[in-house]
Amino acid sequence: MTGLGQHAGPPGPSAGTDPGAALQVIATVRDNDGSIALAAQYLGVPAGLVEAAAAYYGEYRDEIDAEIESNESEYERGRAAVAAGEQALRG
Repeated sequence: MTGLGQHAGPPGPSAGTDPGAALQVIATVRDNDGSIALAAQYLGVPAGLVEAAAAYYGEYRDEIDAEIESNESEYERGRAAVAAGEQALRG
């Protein structure tokens, strides 16, 4: 998995963790009952990188939760559009 790790540039909110990757990692931790170890195993990354994403989440929880919710809503809209398209094709 890419996106987690050190990034070139000045220190700041994204130092150590890519915000986009953090979304995926946090969603995976949630899907694994909050287990950092299980999420790391599933993602194929060291637990320390998942811990970094968890720390980032601790600092930016509201923003990450809003983005995850937005992504989930977009996914559901996409699924509904595919289902509607399939239904229309079946006639």
